[in-house]
Amino acid sequence: MTLTVSRRGLFGLMAGAAAVAGGARMLRAEPEALAFHDDGAAPEIAGIEHWLNSPPLTLAGLRGQVVLVDFWTYSCINCVRTLPYVTGWHRTFASRGLVIIGVHTPEFAYEKSTRNVEAAIARHGIAYPVAQDNAYATWKAFDNEYWPATYLIDRRGHIVRKHAGEGAYDVTAQAIATLLDAKA
Repeated sequence: MTLTVSRRGLFGLMAGAAAVAGGARMLRAEPEALAFHDDGAAPEIAGIEHWLNSPPLTLAGLRGQVVLVDFWTYSCINCVRTLPYVTGWHRTFASRGLVIIGVHTPEFAYEKSTRNVEAAIARHGIAYPVAQDNAYATWKAFDNEYWPATYLIDRRGHIVRKHAGEGAYDVTAQAIATLLDAKA
């Protein structure tokens, strides 16, 4: 017998197993502390089939700005639950120089439809640029493994914070504000 589990499903199974193994202590997640780690230069956005809400962007062209790259797909409930926070960060911080790029990377064939992605963008009030990464080129360049996942990139173009899954919204907002307040 062969069992096939998506990465999204595997992430949920692993979290559930960890909670069971750790007992009640694991069910009360400790708040994540603000920490920056220089993970080196961010890879370039690559292989994008369509850009929505924006002309094509490059991270090289955004050097000098703070960038949040958000990997998502519209039928992932975990992704959908993060969107109010991501769109909120856009409303709060775009005027201060934050650029958010939503990288829509489909898990299922029907998620490759540009019309479906456009409908999801409208449904969730997404005003920031969305790159349709149907071939997983940007996903692979970032060595990403999860939906949702965020990568915070400083003004030098270096990844300084990564987060997979839901949560840590206040810490991410604090990290964005800290980077925006730092001298260029």
